[in-house]
Amino acid sequence: MSRDCHQDLLAMMHAGLGAVHGRGRVAQWLQEAGLPGPVWAIAIGKAAAAMAVGAQDVLGGRLQRGLLITKSGHLTGYDAGLNGFCCYESGHPLPDARSLTAGKKLLAFLQEAPAAGRLLFLVSGGASSLVEVLPEEMGLEDLQRANAWLLSSGLSIQVINEIRKRLSCIKGGRLIPYLEGRRTVVLMISDVIGDQAASIGSGLLAPDAGVPDLPVDLPGWLQECIDEAPLPALAKDSRLNSVTSVVIACLEDAQQAACDCARGLGYKVRLASGYLHGEAQQTGRELAWELLQGPTGIRVWGGETTVHLPDNPGRGGRNQSLALAAALELSGQQGVWLMSIGTDGTDGPTEDAGALVDGDTISRGRAKSFDPVRCLASADAGSFLEASGDLIRTGPTGTNVMDLVIGLKQS
Repeated sequence: MSRDCHQDLLAMMHAGLGAVHGRGRVAQWLQEAGLPGPVWAIAIGKAAAAMAVGAQDVLGGRLQRGLLITKSGHLTGYDAGLNGFCCYESGHPLPDARSLTAGKKLLAFLQEAPAAGRLLFLVSGGASSLVEVLPEEMGLEDLQRANAWLLSSGLSIQVINEIRKRLSCIKGGRLIPYLEGRRTVVLMISDVIGDQAASIGSGLLAPDAGVPDLPVDLPGWLQECIDEAPLPALAKDSRLNSVTSVVIACLEDAQQAACDCARGLGYKVRLASGYLHGEAQQTGRELAWELLQGPTGIRVWGGETTVHLPDNPGRGGRNQSLALAAALELSGQQGVWLMSIGTDGTDGPTEDAGALVDGDTISRGRAKSFDPVRCLASADAGSFLEASGDLIRTGPTGTNVMDLVIGLKQS
């Protein structure tokens, strides 16, 4: 593997992540738009700590109190900048008892905020699992069963979030009544296609225009849970007049920054239109062929694929599956690389962000007695990629804008 090309691709990745980092994006918006008066802040999501520090940077003493709910391990490195925030780590990717406790903490915080206070919500991906309030008829076991089924179903994240909304008492805009008319600003980092506020974090403060249709082939037990929950709020709710929602970072921002970095390093760059979607392995094969058949230079894609999990999945996530499938197509080819990462720093239920593969990945893994086809079939791409030395570990990134994929073909 050429160290120069490997390092160049990592530089593009870091440029993309830096452009959508929660701290800088929140601080920039608050500096430019302003937010007068004393503020009570609520940060929820995998980028919550970074976003909260960005608010603290600008608001200083005007930030009266704050509540922060994030994934375990995502507070590391931010402690010194979170004065005034009550910080709480919760369950992700599967909700747990802490998710329900977080829901109670959220409602209690809103009840304690003064009637004339200004609320600032900082929302990023992961909120769907991290905080929840359930209908009386549902318990934690029902919630976990539903989420486990959804995450292994192969359904798109858009459909998954619509179903999550229908199981909740606070999502799909149902949190709006708890604001009690207080002026509220919602700053969001988007991890969904289309950057719709109603889909980010399952739309805590952004109801859909109507009640979306759900798949007709849902398991009977899941449909029963949906039927027991109240219908989501609708966009015509007059209480929305007090809420201002702004998307402050999205996938396109990260892609553009990666492209700018590549151009600065002297590469010709092509930014793919549209979003990646569909099954991860098939997408990986297709991207590898695009890279092999296309011109030299950098190719940048982005989006979010899906993985159908077997009963006993191994190690890995959609980015690792995509990368390993691509590596099979690139096997034996020289001067080609493909990197696929989750911009939040975690790919599936792993601590790895994704992988950077090349034409020798398969031979390196096979030399360690790993079979790539078997690993893909058992959702164990991570084990193969660890053996081949191609995993990427960033740790929590302070952002979450879906997945970033970058390919390089040398002349």
